[in-house]
Amino acid sequence: MTDRVPILKIGEILLVSIQFDLEDQKVLDLQDDLSNRIVETGAKGVIIDISSLEIVDSFVGRMLTVNASLSRVLGAETIVVGMRPAVAITLVELGLSLNDVRTALNLERGLKLLRRLNAGRA
Repeated sequence: MTDRVPILKIGEILLVSIQFDLEDQKVLDLQDDLSNRIVETGAKGVIIDISSLEIVDSFVGRMLTVNASLSRVLGAETIVVGMRPAVAITLVELGLSLNDVRTALNLERGLKLLRRLNAGRA
């Protein structure tokens, strides 16, 4: 079993489902893997599901911002879904506002938002 974060392709969308708390190197691996997959697939959108994360530190918080910016530069909008209240509180307490990172409560809402954003860009 690999310890890399799975990135699934669903049509023109990449779904990143983070199923375990991330150490710094895994965060960097995910950033590389995701940017490569966006280029390989021509994805128009990325959804990062963090509903399984119980702990978020400043490094992981910055990773969310960097991934959203990197994805946008490569032509894909990013939505972070499934943020738990405790995670949101921690991010605010750490002073991470996640500027330019769009969020949705769950995967279904994230997909709707992503479709609406991509329809507006077309």
